[in-house]
Amino acid sequence: MSQYLTDVTAISSKGQVVLPKAIRDALSLASGAKLMVMSDGESILLKPIRKPDFAEFKAMMAETEKWAAEVNMTEDDIENAIKEVRKARRSSK
Repeated sequence: MSQYLTDVTAISSKGQVVLPKAIRDALSLASGAKLMVMSDGESILLKPIRKPDFAEFKAMMAETEKWAAEVNMTEDDIENAIKEVRKARRSSK
């Protein structure tokens, strides 16, 4: 989308926000669409989370497998890296 769309909305007593129809339509957002919510402490950004289509997913996996082969990364390396990150997060709490 190359142009900015602006509108005004309000927050309900339950903390809900209604996205204006023009913006939902421009972004092809339907009921139940998932949005990532980010804030820098002053502004709020909502970003649609879109699942890649199957062909796109297969292409990403092929690229990832090629990279892993180039750097000699194995499934065990990935599993160990995940365990280390989880361990570090638990110890930092």
